[in-house]
Amino acid sequence: MQIQNNSDIQNKGSKTVISMKNIIKRYYIGLPNELQILNGISLDIKEGEFVAIVGESGSGKSTLMNMIGALDRPTEGSYLFNNEDISKFTDRKLSLVRNQEIGFVFQNFNLIPRTSAVKNVELPMMYAGVGRKERNKRAMELLELVGMKDRADHKPNELSGGQKQRVAIARAMANDPSLILADEPTGALDTKTGHIVMDIFHKLHHDGKTIVLITHSPELAKETQRIITISDGNVISDTKGVGR
Repeated sequence: MQIQNNSDIQNKGSKTVISMKNIIKRYYIGLPNELQILNGISLDIKEGEFVAIVGESGSGKSTLMNMIGALDRPTEGSYLFNNEDISKFTDRKLSLVRNQEIGFVFQNFNLIPRTSAVKNVELPMMYAGVGRKERNKRAMELLELVGMKDRADHKPNELSGGQKQRVAIARAMANDPSLILADEPTGALDTKTGHIVMDIFHKLHHDGKTIVLITHSPELAKETQRIITISDGNVISDTKGVGR
């Protein structure tokens, strides 16, 4: 479960991690208040890309994030993740995809309060059936990667916001997922700390990880390779980012 070296990235680029075709999402189907949030979105994301999905509140970006993260199912359309149509998966198979193939980073960290940093990072590996010794070794390596090895035994209430987010990133990497999905990862942080967290995402991208960043911030989006803008449930632009 090692992060791929930058030298391996040259062999990537042809594999499509995410392929969405005509994704429609409706709620309250058949009722007078039926609501359509996504209006036939199609997009492809290649292995090794760093992509931002940008949109104002109510644009549909959070619903799209839930589709990408296999947290919800489309009403219509197909979603191929690593060439498998996961829109047809059972709930159990979707749970396995979320645990082993997608690493989530949320604005509010979502760490287990009474559990140490290292145990928080170990949690996805425990659910995946990784042995205690191996998962502890991997968790400590990941905490070192994000500069948190010296805080391994600290609980979330003993950590700053930036430290919590670094632990959350380490946890997202626990099962060496195909995709890191980050939802407003700097939204609860001050500007300086936000830059530190973004530095980690850039390092992971440099090491070959596929990253999708959900944000309302155009400035943050510009740091990525590619910016997909959502408005009223539609993709209205797909442009190149400035990067770093």
